[in-house]
Amino acid sequence: MRASALLSVELGSGGRSVVRELRSEAPMTLVPRRTATASPDGIAVVHLVGSAATPVGGDRVDLRVRVGPGARLQLRGTAATVALPGQHAEHSRSTVRIDVEAGGTIEYLPEATVISARADHQAEMTIELGEGARARCRELLVLGRYGERPGRLITTTHVARTGTPLLRQRLDIGEHRLATSAGYLAGARVLATETVVWDHDPAEPASGEWWSLAPLTAGGALATAVAADAVTAQRRLAEAIGHHPDAAVLAVRTW
Repeated sequence: MRASALLSVELGSGGRSVVRELRSEAPMTLVPRRTATASPDGIAVVHLVGSAATPVGGDRVDLRVRVGPGARLQLRGTAATVALPGQHAEHSRSTVRIDVEAGGTIEYLPEATVISARADHQAEMTIELGEGARARCRELLVLGRYGERPGRLITTTHVARTGTPLLRQRLDIGEHRLATSAGYLAGARVLATETVVWDHDPAEPASGEWWSLAPLTAGGALATAVAADAVTAQRRLAEAIGHHPDAAVLAVRTW
C-alpha cells in the first residue's frame, strides 16, 4: 500500500490558526477539529486517524506538514498503530516531514506504535524549524503485543533549527543480541521519548525513576522514559517533562 498526506496551517485573522491545505487518503486520514469546537487559544487541532490496518510489510506511508509563520498546530493521534508483517519479506516504511516557519509552533502527539512479532518497520521523522519556532514531538513504542517478542524496528529522528542540527538519533529494536544485553532498555517493554524545542531550555539534566530530561547542546531537550507498560511509561514521561522550564505550558490539553 502507498499513501500520502499533506497538511498546511496558516495564521488567520484574529490570531486564530487555520488549516489552508489538507489532503489525505487511507490508511492515514487527517480530520480537523470543527470550528464550532475550536480550541479557545486559537491553535489548529487536527486528528490523525488510522482508517485501515497499517503499517504492513511493503507499505509506504508519507506525511508532510507545514506550519506557517506564527501559526500553531496540534496534530494528535486517536488510536495505537500496530506494525504487522506482510505476505512477503518486505519492510514497511513511514516518513514524517514537518516544516515550521518563523514563530510557528507544532505539537505532534501520536498514539503508541506497537511492534508485533515478525514485523519489520522503518520510521523516519525530520523536523525543520525556523527562527523562534517551537516544537514538541512524542514517540511511544511498545515492544510486542502481550506475550510476544517484538519484530524489527528502526527509527531515525532529525531535528534542526535554522540549519543547525539539534538532534540526530537512531533507535534499533528487535536485534536479539542487543535484547540480551543488560544495557538494552533495561528489559523494559515500552520506550517513550519527547523532543522539546520551546522558549527555554533546561540548564542541567534531570532524572528520576526510569526517566531523564537532557538538554541538547545546540538547544532543545530530550525526555526519555522506559517502563513495563504504556501507562507507566507515559506517567514517567510526564514527570520528566514536568522538570522542563516551560512545564506549565507543555501540559497536554484535551479539548
